[in-house]
Amino acid sequence: MHLLYNLGIRIFLLAVHVASLFNTKARKWINGRKNIFDDIRHFSDGQKPVAWFHCASLGEFEQGRPVIEAFRLKYPQYRILLTFFSPSGFEVRKNYTHTDHICYLPADTPGNARRFVEIVNPAFVVFVKYEYWLNYINEITVRNIPMYILSATFRTDQFFFKWYGKWSLKSLKKITRFFVQTEESAKLLEKHGISQITVTGDTRFDRVSTIAREATSLPVIEQFTESQKIMIVAGSTWQPDELLLSKLLNEFPEKFKLIIAPHEIHESHLKTIEHQFSDNTVRYSTLPKTGTTDSNVLIIDSIGMLSKLYRYAKITYIGGGFGAGIHNILEAAVYGVPVVFGPNHHKFQEALDLIASGGAYAINSYEGLKKTILNLSDNINAWQKSADASNYYVAGKCGATAKVMTELEKDLL
Repeated sequence: MHLLYNLGIRIFLLAVHVASLFNTKARKWINGRKNIFDDIRHFSDGQKPVAWFHCASLGEFEQGRPVIEAFRLKYPQYRILLTFFSPSGFEVRKNYTHTDHICYLPADTPGNARRFVEIVNPAFVVFVKYEYWLNYINEITVRNIPMYILSATFRTDQFFFKWYGKWSLKSLKKITRFFVQTEESAKLLEKHGISQITVTGDTRFDRVSTIAREATSLPVIEQFTESQKIMIVAGSTWQPDELLLSKLLNEFPEKFKLIIAPHEIHESHLKTIEHQFSDNTVRYSTLPKTGTTDSNVLIIDSIGMLSKLYRYAKITYIGGGFGAGIHNILEAAVYGVPVVFGPNHHKFQEALDLIASGGAYAINSYEGLKKTILNLSDNINAWQKSADASNYYVAGKCGATAKVMTELEKDLL
């Protein structure tokens, strides 16, 4: 089966090379891996031990970030290597200052894995959440290097636990320790003969709490939100989300104001949003420094602001639920506000938990959105109960980073 796995990697590489001829992201994936072994050789001088953290993309980085920064603070004698699989992670965080070197992870071929691990020679390796590259796992194991999975989650429908995936389960048993988010994940691993587990929770709670605690004010946004109207902040939206929100704002222009941060901010998409909201919009890039405008809708046409915007909301909406899945809802919930999102949320434990506690609401139509938003805006008791539920939920889930650090120190020191 390992031969089939390696064949699959080769086919994937061929597909990416073909796609790179017309796809920008695929081109970055290929070009970013050129000269990677020469670059990593310059980093690995052998003078200090290397702590290697690997993330698939930006979301996984946010989960790994609290541990990276805690480790850097406590153990400055280590050099920290951060690798990414996806351009969407590398391009955004390539200048992150809490590591010594950031690069792409070479494709998981036997030769690449052997060469990369030999050059880096890490003291230990941390893969974040979903990253299980079998050739890298084998090479790390052969060299007796401690290897950890951070913020891991497991479900019965995953490949490892199907009859046809049993061969890959053997690779999981090579992991030194799993830091899992839930007791359910721990029990599932134990059922399949894996016992090296610590239930730590999700490090993202620590991250969003830090963001909220350190958030600076945005005077222009504050001016825009100074209104008798109820403020909705919608983050990481896609076209289906924007269509529903535009119906709401167009039906109740005297009741609501909206700050919307779309997931994609290319010009054609921004123009579509402006049209959907009947041109009652202003872009952040053109908003006067006073923040004053007659427009009801502020479109955020820049990146990096979203986590700071939710603090200005009375109600938040998180996009993606009518597509592949919702985006980060914890960045909103940490501010103690109700959270609304679409139907595709069932793979996200925090969404299920928040719905159960009353801090979040799932909708699947415009009527559902309107009913939910009007109930929260017209019923102060309903709003307060939901806001408190969000606040208590996030506060009660913090502390995963400290648990991870404690276990790492037991194994490594």
